[in-house]
Amino acid sequence: MTEMSQTMHASMPARGRTLERTWRNFVIGLIAFLTVVDLFATQAILPSLAKHYEVMPSAMGFAVNASTLGMAVAGLAVAYFSRRLNRRLGILIALCALAVPTALLASASDLTSFTILRIAQGLCMASAFTLTLAYLGEECSAMAAGGAFAAYITGNVASNLIGRLISAGVADHLGLAANFYFFATLNLAGAVLVWLTIRSTTPSAIEVAHSPLGAWMEHLRNPPLRAAFGIGFCILFVFIGTFTYINFVLVREPISLAPMALGLAYLVFLPAIVTTPFAGAAVQHFGTKPTFWTSLVLAGLGLPLLLLPNLVAILVGLTLIAIGTFFAQAAVTGFVGRAATTDRGSASGIYLASYFLGGLAGSFVFGQLFDYWGWHACVAGLGVMLLIACSLAFRLEQNR
Repeated sequence: MTEMSQTMHASMPARGRTLERTWRNFVIGLIAFLTVVDLFATQAILPSLAKHYEVMPSAMGFAVNASTLGMAVAGLAVAYFSRRLNRRLGILIALCALAVPTALLASASDLTSFTILRIAQGLCMASAFTLTLAYLGEECSAMAAGGAFAAYITGNVASNLIGRLISAGVADHLGLAANFYFFATLNLAGAVLVWLTIRSTTPSAIEVAHSPLGAWMEHLRNPPLRAAFGIGFCILFVFIGTFTYINFVLVREPISLAPMALGLAYLVFLPAIVTTPFAGAAVQHFGTKPTFWTSLVLAGLGLPLLLLPNLVAILVGLTLIAIGTFFAQAAVTGFVGRAATTDRGSASGIYLASYFLGGLAGSFVFGQLFDYWGWHACVAGLGVMLLIACSLAFRLEQNR
């Protein structure tokens, strides 16, 4: 991930290049894990938090997912200032700052304070996330970019699984406060890893003729990019809707899982950790649209299983949704970097803003559906959003 490693790369034998690429992708995935581990880990303790703050599932679900609002705002801010920001320094500052609201969550006295701190977490996470995506788009060759983006999304998937398991285990044994202190430590570990591994951080000097707003307008005039932004909105809309409110289904009768068992249920993300790294290769061999459509069909097959009063059936359904949505996300995230005709940093920022706004909208919409019409209405809504995403994918043609 350094200029020196790029120089050495050309003279390496094939085996050495493979080992270097594997190590680079592992580091990229680990940075992703430590960047967004706070985002969804708290979902594993949603029922406990709702009981602690004495609020309805929809209120607690919205508060926990308020981080997506901060992520959307930060994504747009980073997109606007992208060319002026030093990638490495920006990522370092964002991860160090992230530890502050994470630790303060341990002593949040009411739901309003909790929500504000979650938004602050989102601001920090998205700043690091967006700058890392911009860094990958600028520093990786076209051939390596697909694998790098897939590795980053794989780290995101791993954070969903391991973060939930850690959160459930720590909260169950040591309490809610200890849980947030532990995650603050992980944020600082991410900053240390970035300090040790990311060196070449000069922003791309291309497209200087465009102002930041001019670059935004060019992205929004680009039909494939507009479709990708809409798809990002739909993907996290579906993901949040599924994995936020399924928690309340699993702790109620007839499933009745205990808090620690609820955390173990998120082993459904394990297959997605295995499959997501192949997204880059799948796009290269089959194209973005076939890869994306296949991913969402797989996710759609899991929806009916969520309605069965059987733990095994629900877990299989969640597994299919996790594999499908993360594979689709990896395919589309890489597409944004390739399809942008100017300022990739701002294109990534707009995509992530759309993505996380979808998560916030999904949290609110499905919260209302869950409280007033029940889980069946939520699953129907998930199906509608998958169909919308599939229709948008017709426009995923890369500009020549």
